[in-house]
Amino acid sequence: MSKALETILEIDLSALTHNFNYLKSKLQPQTKFLAVVKAFAYGSDSVEIAKHLQKLNVDYFAVAYTQEGVVLRDAGITTPIIVLHPQSVNAQTLIDRCLEPSIYSAHVLSEFIKTAEAQSQKKYPVHIKFNTGLNRLGFKNNDIESLVASLKKTSSVKVKSLFSHLVASEDANESEFSNLQIERFKTIAKNFEEGTGIKPWLHMCNTSGILNYPEAHFDMVRSGIGLYGFGNSIEEDKNLKPIASLKSVISQIHEIEKGETVGYNRAYTSQGVERTATIPIGHADGISRIYGNENGFVIINGEKAYIIGNVCMDMIMVNITGINCKEGDEVIVFDATHTASNLAESAHTISYEILTAISQRVKRVFLPE
Repeated sequence: MSKALETILEIDLSALTHNFNYLKSKLQPQTKFLAVVKAFAYGSDSVEIAKHLQKLNVDYFAVAYTQEGVVLRDAGITTPIIVLHPQSVNAQTLIDRCLEPSIYSAHVLSEFIKTAEAQSQKKYPVHIKFNTGLNRLGFKNNDIESLVASLKKTSSVKVKSLFSHLVASEDANESEFSNLQIERFKTIAKNFEEGTGIKPWLHMCNTSGILNYPEAHFDMVRSGIGLYGFGNSIEEDKNLKPIASLKSVISQIHEIEKGETVGYNRAYTSQGVERTATIPIGHADGISRIYGNENGFVIINGEKAYIIGNVCMDMIMVNITGINCKEGDEVIVFDATHTASNLAESAHTISYEILTAISQRVKRVFLPE
């Protein structure tokens, strides 16, 4: 691990390999693995993460939006890529860049077929999204008849997979609903296969689904947060390694008197003679204002230093009273020991949010295997 002399996001590719291999170990040999690298690979670096996973022979990638897929193609990624939430306006770009759309509505299907036929495409791979309870995107079981009718009218597309999304696969209290979703998906797959005479791949499990519902692994699984080191439970977190460490440095130390205030709007008032440290990271870097006013903390020389006052755009101030430190000392925002989950919990949010919020102006440093 390197010592931070400025604000950096350090990314451990060995940890990524470990997480990939651990999650793969939960699968049958024939089950394919789709790596989710949307949102800049959960705030790390989608290109470098995808390049590394491509070397590990991952079967598929998924991104949320078309432009994310374009970035990967421009970087030389050749592994198949599903775009989970394409917009109809991007149909031509999808085809031009060999990106495979998730088709989640009759409108998206119609528009994509129109573009594919205009380009004389034959059997262009698409993936049909079904809604089994998340109520976010997707066809429902009663849409199958009209969906099949539309597909039978064209040879421009070929359904490569059917998929759905578990609502609460990490929550044991919701296992009844998760099992209901799995059964709904099986029924959908059966009805679709009977209507079309084809048998596409099936996939439904996210990271927690991989770990908790092996009976629903089907032909492929999708993992996002697990690859980045979080298993959505204390037990599984022990088996995974967070790949990202957000580090910074103490820019300046102040000693303030009782009654003095710190930061914008005088949000913090000193209770006595106190020492504060200013850190060069703020809400423009992904440290939201919700972490201010002692809701969040950093680690300095092994000690918690709480964020005081309001988070600024480019800086935070922390209380270092009683902490042995000096200007230039390293600051840990999160790492493999003091994780993003720990910080997120302090502000009543989740690791996904803080990871994906890390600004691209923060320097990325990659630790090789």
